[in-house]
Amino acid sequence: MEIRQVSSPAETRRFDTSELRAAYLIEKLFESGRICMTYSHLDRTVVGGAMPVASSLTLESSKQIGSPNFLDRRELGVFNIGGAGSVTVDGQTFDLQRTDALYVPMGSVELSFASDAADDPARFYFISTPAHAAHPIRKITADEANLIELGTQSDANVRVLRQYIHPDVCTSCQLTMGMTLIADGSVWNTMPCHTHDRRTEVYLYFDMAEKTRVIHLMGEPQETRHLVVADQQAILSPGWSIHSGTGTGRYGFIWSMAGDNQDFDDMDFVAMEDLK
Repeated sequence: MEIRQVSSPAETRRFDTSELRAAYLIEKLFESGRICMTYSHLDRTVVGGAMPVASSLTLESSKQIGSPNFLDRRELGVFNIGGAGSVTVDGQTFDLQRTDALYVPMGSVELSFASDAADDPARFYFISTPAHAAHPIRKITADEANLIELGTQSDANVRVLRQYIHPDVCTSCQLTMGMTLIADGSVWNTMPCHTHDRRTEVYLYFDMAEKTRVIHLMGEPQETRHLVVADQQAILSPGWSIHSGTGTGRYGFIWSMAGDNQDFDDMDFVAMEDLK
């Protein structure tokens, strides 16, 4: 498990490209037959990717987790962004098609990932955060998620947002997760932008062609920086940073948040004229 320490706004202002990428970009989440994980000290969020092929993969605890089982004091949300597969939790199996999600509660002991076909493996993207209570396990499909349509064509930011793990859909301790897809002909996400110092956010960009890139904007509103992001790479976004991007082609992203509240509208909006 890779460890990412917290970088302050003052440090980030001085980072060159390689330092910025090392602090905030997770470049490799999916490797054949492996579970890849990054432990971020931003709200102690674990960002992971599991790509089972010939056999199932079991989620194991580690020194960083600090308990015998991975979910003894944590909850977890997982999306499938690949071929058909399944997640088994304490003997109960949930089939997950592409864009299906599963909320797994604190106290779950055995969790494993499997693909239906080795030549079209599932790709399970998961986020885990500390928890204080055990809520019901739940599978959520795109049709069951809370749908919000955002943006205008004149602003090139038409997008469809679906809230999966969210108080209106699925009870959790602090974790919220959802998926946003950018409409054809639009390029921007989360613009005009905002910050929310009470919550950490993670973006996984996906559904991109091989040569497509997203120019992800981050940093303080008056000290913006950018990262060039490829398909199935993730961004760690601290509460003081904006998190927005524009793509060279079609893309979507899975967002997650953890922190002091689950109020989706708890945002500190940034006026366009204040961005620098």
